[in-house]
Amino acid sequence: MKKTLAPSVTNRDPKGRKFMDIVAAAYDKAGLSEPEAQNVNNASGLADHIADFIAKNRMREEFANEEISSSYGYLSGYKPKELNEQCNQLRILFPGIGFANRDLEARIDKGEVELSKNAEGWFAIPNWMKNPNIFGSTYSQAVQKVLDTISTAHKDKFQNYRKGLIDEKHIRQSARSVEFWEQLAEAQGNPDILIVPAQFGIRHRGRSVRRARVVMEDASGEFGLGAFAVGCMILTHPERLQHYDDLWIDCAGDEFDAPGSDVRFGSAPFWHFVGGDVGFGTSWVGDAVGRCGSASAFLPQN
Repeated sequence: MKKTLAPSVTNRDPKGRKFMDIVAAAYDKAGLSEPEAQNVNNASGLADHIADFIAKNRMREEFANEEISSSYGYLSGYKPKELNEQCNQLRILFPGIGFANRDLEARIDKGEVELSKNAEGWFAIPNWMKNPNIFGSTYSQAVQKVLDTISTAHKDKFQNYRKGLIDEKHIRQSARSVEFWEQLAEAQGNPDILIVPAQFGIRHRGRSVRRARVVMEDASGEFGLGAFAVGCMILTHPERLQHYDDLWIDCAGDEFDAPGSDVRFGSAPFWHFVGGDVGFGTSWVGDAVGRCGSASAFLPQN
C-alpha cells in the first residue's frame, strides 16, 4: 500500500469536534441576550484570537527545554534565487541531469502556486534516486557526491570533518524525510529536479535538532532537510555561508551514527563556516545552539 502523509485534523474529526464543543459550551454558558449575541457576532477579531490560541498550544512540550534565544541570521545577504537560475546551475554542476516539472515551474512563475507558509522561497533539488549514474545508488553516495562537488567549487576552502564516515553504516535519511521525498517526487512526475518550498534554517534557530523535529511534526507538511538537499542549496546559493556569524545549518532530515556514541544514530549533520572555510560536521541532536538552525521544506499548498 502506498504510504501517505498524515492528514490535518479538521473540525469534523473527533479531536476537532471536541474543540468545537468547548467553544459551544463557552458560548452557551455566557447566557447572551439577542442584542448581545448580535454584538458578539458582529465583533471583529474572533478568528485571530482562536488562531493565536491554537498557535500557542499546538506544539508538544517534548524537548521544549532545548530552545534558546538566538539573533543569528543571514548576515551575508542571501536571498532565494529564481528557479530557472538554480536549475541551470545544477545542470552545470551535475552534467547529465535533466529538468524540473516544466508545468509546475511555469505555474510558479505565473504566481498560480502559493508559497507554503514559513517557506522563504522555491528551491531546486536534484532527484538523486532518478539519476544513480550521477549520484550513486544509495543516499550516502549522493551525499558524498555533493560533498565532492562543494569541495571542487570551493577549492581549498572546504572542510569535511566526517571524511571516511559518509557511508550507509553512518548516515541515513529519517523515515519522515524518505516519505516526504517519495511523495514529492510522485506528485511532480518524478523529474530530474524537484521543486521544493523551503527555508534555510532561521525558522528553527536556537532549537536542538530533536526539538526542531517535534515542531516540524506538529506543523502541517513540514520536514527536516538532510545533508544532500542542504548541500545542493548551498551550491546554488553560495552566499548563504560566507561569514562566521552566518546562521549555521542543521540537517534534521538525516540521522548520523557517531563512532563511540552510546546512542545509535543520535547525531545529525550540520553545515558551518569557520576560518574562511565552509565545513561539514555532525553533532548530538539534543544540543541547542544559538548559532544553528534546522533547514526544512514544506509540501506545496496546491
